Order: sequence, then structure tokens, then C-alpha cells
Amino acid sequence: MAYTLMINGERHDVDVDGDMPLLWVVRDHLKFTGTKFGCGLAQCGACTMQVDGVATRTCVLTVASAVGKNITTIEGLASPAGNALQQAWVELQVPQCGYCQSGQIMSAAALLESNANPSDAEIDAAMSGNICRCGTYSRIKAGIKLAAKDMKNVGGAA
Repeated sequence: MAYTLMINGERHDVDVDGDMPLLWVVRDHLKFTGTKFGCGLAQCGACTMQVDGVATRTCVLTVASAVGKNITTIEGLASPAGNALQQAWVELQVPQCGYCQSGQIMSAAALLESNANPSDAEIDAAMSGNICRCGTYSRIKAGIKLAAKDMKNVGGAA
């Protein structure tokens, strides 16, 4: 069956089974490979994209459920929060292997877009579904804090 999806601000028509996970449509059919497959059970966060601005595990979200929603992948993340996070990730050398990092950034961006100055507890809550097998959690938290600070400084200069 044919479905129309809005991904990264662009319309994409795909002819797939409606029960196919959005992750596979995005990776295999549309060739946006920045989002990773981890567990297939929505437990690790590697597959995180933003769906209508909410960090969403796309390994269990069907393509039929995604129709009519605005989907953002790591390739399309161009928000102030996304840009600040990507700069902080580089500055603090957050990733080790990097496999989970697109999901980490997508969850962190959704957090900062809804809460520009999160507390440690709010960061922990927002990031709790994202697993980093390398254990870079302290650098991830530091990156989120630096991005929030940088966004505040940019906003204060305007």
C-alpha cells in the first residue's frame, strides 16, 4: 500500500506494508541511515527520531501510524537545540563508538526544545530510554548542559 510521509520537511511516497516499522522505511527505502537499529523492542533508543517534536522509538512505530505527522531524522535535525547539541558533542568529544549517538541527540534535542534549562533530574528522565553501551553518560549529560548554556547565550544576545 502507498503511504505519504513528511520527513525532514519533505514529502516521501512509499509503497510498503502499513505494519512495517518506520525505522525500516526510513533506512531501507529512503536511505536515511543515520538512525540506527538497536534492539527492535523500543528499549535502547538507537532508533529515536522526532515525531511531531516528540522523541519516538521508531523500531516499533508502524509506517501507517506515522502518516500525517512531521518526522525528523538526525539528517534533518536543524533546530537551534540540534545545532547546539551537535557542537557540544564535538567540543566535549561525547561519543566513543558513536552507534547510539543519533538517538541520544534526537532525545536530547526534543528535551531542549521543550525545556531550555533542564535540571539534572529532567535530563536523566528524558534520556533514560537511551542506552550507551560505551557508558558515556556523564559526557552526554555534560553535552546537554553545554548545549543548553550555548542556546541561552545565543538567545540572550538577540
